[in-house]
Amino acid sequence: MLSAQRISEIAQALHQAMRERRAIAPISETDPGIEVDDAYRISRAFMSLREAAGERVIGKKIGVTSPAVQEMLGIDQPDFGFLTDAMWCRDGIVDTASLIAPRAEAEIGFRLNGDLRGPGVTPADVLAATESVMACFEVVDSRIKDWRIRICDTIADNASCGVFVLSDNEVPASGLNLKEIQATVTKNGEYLSEGTGASVQGAPENAVAWLANTLGEYGIPFRAGEIILSGSLVPLADAAAGDVFRLSMLGLGELEARFE
Repeated sequence: MLSAQRISEIAQALHQAMRERRAIAPISETDPGIEVDDAYRISRAFMSLREAAGERVIGKKIGVTSPAVQEMLGIDQPDFGFLTDAMWCRDGIVDTASLIAPRAEAEIGFRLNGDLRGPGVTPADVLAATESVMACFEVVDSRIKDWRIRICDTIADNASCGVFVLSDNEVPASGLNLKEIQATVTKNGEYLSEGTGASVQGAPENAVAWLANTLGEYGIPFRAGEIILSGSLVPLADAAAGDVFRLSMLGLGELEARFE
């Protein structure tokens, strides 16, 4: 277990890296004894620094939902991070100058109308507490050099969250079979990838229930009004200035993200 001083030092290094748009060496290399609980302590300290600088937490996100990525990182479960108001690209324009090494992924976002606190939250509870769902691009970014991440690196780095874009079209979750929603992504007018909600832990609401229960272990609830990003339906794709990503989700509509 890392000392409180070392936790603070790493959180400050991540915060400075984010502000200066530069990457740091993998934490798993500089601190090979780091454990998952250490990484979550760093993540929360990192977020506290962002809040102190004026950002406001407006939701949470799930990462590493893909079995292939879990295998790469040597884990058997997802991780989580926090969303802030400063991460939300409300106009659909992503400022690449504010990021280090962005990658785009297509997700289903949940807007909650009720609080949820684990443990014991079920997928049915998630749907009952959901006001609406929407198409989303999460643009992940890593403050870790060259994306050389292991699980503790991405956890400490707020689950590698950069920014996100949400569709203006929000749809009630009732009546939708979220695991069957199909997403098709194009990049600069050319087909890129596709996937379904079933690729996210069998169904997106399953992933959100996992997150509610995992956060409950850390004393962190979901709050009414929060946005929850449930994990990618498609593989990550590198993004750069000039790229235009478009997402079509059957039942949820269209979404565009422009990288400038």
